[in-house]
Amino acid sequence: MMRTWQITTVTDAARARIAAARLAAAYGVVPLERTRLATALSGRLRQCLTKGGGWRLGLEAGHGQLRVEVAPVPATAEPPWHLTVPCPEPADPAVSAGVADDTDVLAEALLGADEDTAVVLDRLAEQEELVSFHREELHQTNQGVLALHAELDAAGRAQREAFAAERAARQEAERARRRLTFLADASAVLTASLNHEEIVRRLPELLVPEYARTVDIWLFDSEGDPQSPAPRPAAAVVAARTSRPQYAADHPGGLPGVDDQPPSALHPDRPLLCVPLPTRRAPLGVLTLTPPGERWDPDDAVMLIELTRRASIALDNARRFEHNRDIAETLQRALLTDLPATPGLRLAARYLPATYGLNIGGDWYDAFRQPDGSLITVIGDVTGHGLHAAVMMSQLRTALRAYAVDGGSPGMLLTRLHTFLHHLQPDLYATAVIARFQPGEPVLTWAAAGHPPPVLRDPDGRVRTLDAKPGAMLGIPLHQEIADHTVPLVPGSTLALYTDGLVERRAQGIDPGIDRLAGALGSFGTGELDTDLDGAAERILDPMLSDSERDDDVCLLLCHIDSGTVRAG
Repeated sequence: MMRTWQITTVTDAARARIAAARLAAAYGVVPLERTRLATALSGRLRQCLTKGGGWRLGLEAGHGQLRVEVAPVPATAEPPWHLTVPCPEPADPAVSAGVADDTDVLAEALLGADEDTAVVLDRLAEQEELVSFHREELHQTNQGVLALHAELDAAGRAQREAFAAERAARQEAERARRRLTFLADASAVLTASLNHEEIVRRLPELLVPEYARTVDIWLFDSEGDPQSPAPRPAAAVVAARTSRPQYAADHPGGLPGVDDQPPSALHPDRPLLCVPLPTRRAPLGVLTLTPPGERWDPDDAVMLIELTRRASIALDNARRFEHNRDIAETLQRALLTDLPATPGLRLAARYLPATYGLNIGGDWYDAFRQPDGSLITVIGDVTGHGLHAAVMMSQLRTALRAYAVDGGSPGMLLTRLHTFLHHLQPDLYATAVIARFQPGEPVLTWAAAGHPPPVLRDPDGRVRTLDAKPGAMLGIPLHQEIADHTVPLVPGSTLALYTDGLVERRAQGIDPGIDRLAGALGSFGTGELDTDLDGAAERILDPMLSDSERDDDVCLLLCHIDSGTVRAG
């Protein structure tokens, strides 16, 4: 059903509004929706009358809806205004037909509007009561929420405080872990070296810049005399005399186990921490530090004092090592033989002490004549290192010379040395090779006991290893008779005796090194060996030791028969 009204005056607008309200009631629109429809339509019609001109009000019902539309007449670019409300009931035909022009419409419509308004007011009163109830309920809820917020704030503060305490504890634990890690790593670096100069050089590298801005190490002389020609802070002198750490600054340090001193006259603008380098006897020196910032954290100071103590132990061990090494090397070199001059036979020897660790003292070579005129050459290696090995080597050397006075072949001499060492030092062993050159005999007699085999170069440059079955190591708990071996010897031949430090490498073993030695010996011409045997020894050592860490002694003894020598048959 579609109804329309033409509106040009206020009366037209009032009649149309009243008719729309009655039709809405006839179609079963609820009072609240009717009031909303009437209010919205009244406002729109007032706007239309204000603009002037003609307007058309259309009302259409269908599909459970009542649609109201207001449009200008004639049509313009302005879009029509419309409003839709639900109408669940079909319209009463009588009411719908009688809406048009009754004179009593206005009064009836106003009465209907008052009824609708009364219904709406009743509904509003009910809603107001409901709103009051909900307002009171909301007030109570707000009070509970405020109390809950207060509790949550208190819990939040407690949680934040707990988090802050946990974070501070975690940070402190991390700082403590870093200190312990640094202390362990720095200690490993310092104790890895047995060179006191390297330790002194590495200590500032470890501390600067994280734990100190500057580091000064004052080492006393061998008698522990703290006097020094260079000026030293007074706190360092006090630390040297009292063996206690000192802190010099214009404010108290508050560092555990550290005495406070006035600021240093040499460095008045910087705090100084002077820590003695302690040993069992007397301090080795004093370590003077300046802080990386304004001052030290007390825990950092405790760590620095402990690191200084460990550095002192490393320095003391390094000095002891260097002292013992010097003694062992001096004894070793003093016992090495001046090679005898023998017609037709040239000798050249080289001895290089180990440069890594206290590994010197066990290797030796010797050459001497027996009463029958034959020449004994020997090279050996005592197990163990250091001063004890050097002393044992000197005893073996002396015993060998004593046994050789009575004559005897190389195998007999090694057998006697085996018995001697077994009874003298049951827990010490040695290896050795003895070669004998007999005047007028074109034969080389040799014997070996657990030692790398000799290498013999023929005049034509061919090199062979004398690896006939050797005896076992000297001194082992085993009875043995070490056998002699012989090999033809012609003019121009060269015999190389050596210790394992020349040929053995940890990653490769000993065989590749022996092959390299054979190659180096075979590379010389016979004329070179005749004229410059010492130079040949040097030229052998250089390539052989180019890949060596020199963690063991090296001995090389070259025995060369002049190529012009004539041997009796």
